[in-house]
Amino acid sequence: MRNDPATRHENGFTLLEILVAITVLALLMVGLNQGVRSGFAFWSMQTRRSSETAELDTTARLLRGLFTDLPVQVSGGSAAGAAPVALAFDGSADRLAFVGDLPTGFGDSRRADIRLSLRYGRLVLAWTPHRHEQSAGASPQPGEIELIRGVQALEFAYWGDPTGAGRAAWVAQWDGPALPQLIRVRLSFAKGDGRRWPDLVAAPQLWAGAS
Repeated sequence: MRNDPATRHENGFTLLEILVAITVLALLMVGLNQGVRSGFAFWSMQTRRSSETAELDTTARLLRGLFTDLPVQVSGGSAAGAAPVALAFDGSADRLAFVGDLPTGFGDSRRADIRLSLRYGRLVLAWTPHRHEQSAGASPQPGEIELIRGVQALEFAYWGDPTGAGRAAWVAQWDGPALPQLIRVRLSFAKGDGRRWPDLVAAPQLWAGAS
């Protein structure tokens, strides 16, 4: 049987056809790789954003709970309508110290001396057991919790009438023991940071009045 060159050509591929096929395959691989990279980048961004949002929400709930449930002193001789008196409360524009009930994570709380402040771009909650919660002869064991990092500025404000002049207003300094009617927490982040913190406003006297 005679070998026909035309038959041999029809049964194979030319070098040009192989090069075209390799080029198309390479383009497909590049496109697939870019798609996978874009998908992973989008997934990573969404995960990071969800984590940051959860961090802000958790901090907001914690602070609102602490401010709303501030323990107050019980005084039978207090005049009707008098402002609730905190166990301790000392607030300024950039920090807040008070006695509160800190959640333990086990369904209960522990009374502690709490301090909120901004430290090296981190919103930090520092605490030590309140003196009545300390064991006899034991030194208080301080603790510290980083609530939010990457904070550019922290600002506290207090609504009430600290002078007793009958004119309530937002002030940057509140020296207890009387509680303000409202506590406002304002956080700001660096330019380009996608996180947003709406002003947190809590009313400690609502709980105290109900008590």
